Amino acid sequence: MEQLKGTGVALVTPFKADESIDWNALEKLINYVIDGGVNYVVSLGTTGETPTLSADEKLDLIKFTFEKVSKRVPVVIGIGDYDTRDVVKRLESCPLDEAAAILSVAPYYSKPTQEGIFQHYKAIAAASPKPIILYNVPGRTGRNMTAETTLRLAHEVENIVAMKEASGDMMQCMQIIRDKPKDFLVISGDDGLALAQLACGMDGVISVAANYFAADFSSMVHAALVNDYPAARILNNKMLQGFEMMFSENNPAGIKAFLHHAGICENNFRLPILPVTDGLYGNISAYLNKY
Repeated sequence: MEQLKGTGVALVTPFKADESIDWNALEKLINYVIDGGVNYVVSLGTTGETPTLSADEKLDLIKFTFEKVSKRVPVVIGIGDYDTRDVVKRLESCPLDEAAAILSVAPYYSKPTQEGIFQHYKAIAAASPKPIILYNVPGRTGRNMTAETTLRLAHEVENIVAMKEASGDMMQCMQIIRDKPKDFLVISGDDGLALAQLACGMDGVISVAANYFAADFSSMVHAALVNDYPAARILNNKMLQGFEMMFSENNPAGIKAFLHHAGICENNFRLPILPVTDGLYGNISAYLNKY
């Protein structure tokens, strides 16, 4: 799992004005982040607006990402749901030969117990042909996966190799880092807290912001991982206002505004996601013009 240390980027899904996938823009984005120095890419994360994608579109995105990345960096595929049986079915049917790992979000909406979360992950780990990265993001799922549940999975389920932690609870993060198995990776899922979490011992970040800040964000993470915190702080401080604006209304509306300003993709979405307000877009443009 050394290949999943450092900076991963949760790719957006660019859309044309007619809401079809903009494949040319996605290829441009993939090349941009790889050229910027990210260590791996994540396809079909929440940032990719996966709830609005059809099953066929998801398969097309997996194949397209493998083709355009062309083994330059590892690719992680997002496969998660609140229906355990559906996740198992997709793990068995998706073209995953080239995937480094599966990022699977904790069951959302149904708010299962901690034992239910444990059994969900145990079942999908048994079915998966690739290692599983847990993903705890209670702000979206409605249920926090506790440190105790994470550690139980890490110690008891062999095919679970890493955790993307986006609870925002630093005490929980530190407990996981302290008590995890030696070879189990803990990855930040919060761009604004990433530097602090790296200082606590996390192994990297799966980032939204790195879609735009590919070079500076990757450099910041690398500096932190080699304990060069003065350099890491300079880069983090440079991006900090950008993080705030990027997430102030909605993800991925914020990051797409940044990418649209850069000419990488259009500022298009599928409902219920809408573009950021004109006022915020103006502030983003002013910030980027000075960046």
